[in-house]
Amino acid sequence: MKLFGTDGVRGRAGEKLNIFTALKMGLAAGIFFRKHSKSNKILVGKDTRRSGYMIENAIVSGLTAVGYNVIQIGPMPTPAIAYLTEDMRCDAGIMISASHNPYGDNGIKFFDRSGFKLDEAAEAQIEEIFDNDILLQKAQKQGKEIGSSKRIDDVIGRYIVHIKNSFSKKLSLIGIRIVLDVANGAAYKVAPTIFSELGAEVLVIQDKPNGYNINDNCGATHPQMLAKEVKRVRADIGFALDGDADRLVVVDNKGEIVDGDKLIGALATHLKHTHSLHKPAIVATQMSNLGLEEYLKQQLGIALLRCNVGDKYVLELMQKESVNFGGEQSGHIILSDFAKTGDGLLSALQAMAFMLHSNKTSSEAFNLFELYPQKLVNLNISKKCDLSEISDLKTLTDEIAQHNIRHLIRYSGTENKLRILLEGHDSNKVDAYLAQLEELLRTHCT
Repeated sequence: MKLFGTDGVRGRAGEKLNIFTALKMGLAAGIFFRKHSKSNKILVGKDTRRSGYMIENAIVSGLTAVGYNVIQIGPMPTPAIAYLTEDMRCDAGIMISASHNPYGDNGIKFFDRSGFKLDEAAEAQIEEIFDNDILLQKAQKQGKEIGSSKRIDDVIGRYIVHIKNSFSKKLSLIGIRIVLDVANGAAYKVAPTIFSELGAEVLVIQDKPNGYNINDNCGATHPQMLAKEVKRVRADIGFALDGDADRLVVVDNKGEIVDGDKLIGALATHLKHTHSLHKPAIVATQMSNLGLEEYLKQQLGIALLRCNVGDKYVLELMQKESVNFGGEQSGHIILSDFAKTGDGLLSALQAMAFMLHSNKTSSEAFNLFELYPQKLVNLNISKKCDLSEISDLKTLTDEIAQHNIRHLIRYSGTENKLRILLEGHDSNKVDAYLAQLEELLRTHCT
């Protein structure tokens, strides 16, 4: 597909994602969702990027032009849009966000009436409508059939109550000092409120969005500032969210960044011990470390089911295998008993529940196993060349496999990057082969 990637439509605001694209996307999505409309309402939210105003207005124009009534709720986390779409009985939900990307990018994510992200078949249908100018013209309404739009600012309370209900009333955060890095993003209001209401002493950083500073050397993709602050104030734990708050990175009380696979392992342990797993299995991606897989199998009797990278693929396999927990090494965690997409705040509360139950410091609680040496390189590329046509690549990867080194080479679905991951017992061999792969692929793809 030319518009949709692994997580909706994403691109440079004003270029790939300009007002004409957003307007046509609003028209196309409206036509698609009206086929099975029940309420004739669509919910629209966004993060804190300046370009969100431009894209939001264009999408709303498209939706109202085909007869939809639109509810605009302003800056809210992506998982809040998923939850509120179902809770408010809307036909669909739309989130305007480029997640962890810099402020100059933006994106559009779609949710169905049940709060699930659209599958590839539905996205393909929207693209087909998008390219049909005759249909887009004919579908536009006139007179009283034109839709309306209104902005509602008080729905934040519904989401707060929903997230708090995931945290056992038998537990309390009183006496716990937490530092929150909200990445100048969509959770800058809701995140501090949730933790404060549960009794924690909350210190918040990067909570002054100006339209341009979202994810700017902060949040889940840059947790170093959070790590320094946790050490400075002697906090018990730190949480970093990304721009739309569907991703979580944890920093322990020593100022150490907790690896994403160790976080998944800790949460799996918590769910196992509280008898909350539907079956002895969880889902993770091809990126997850073998150390996690061995810990789950040997210590907990839990199988690790692997899927392609992308939280929607995690959820698809979870549904297929009737599994209620899964996640990505990058911090997308899905607890399907409470949410239908990754939710950084929900994950943070479950991490707190695990830590409290363990009666340990965060540095002890989240260090349950050792990781295999794993190295990841992200190459900036100018073109996505066909990797299967690089004959030297297969020769090199075959050699790598003979040394029991796991490899994963893939293009990012949201950025012009080629990701190279190697993992094995011998860190020196991992480093050496990674350098060879990087040189080879840089020659062909940059």
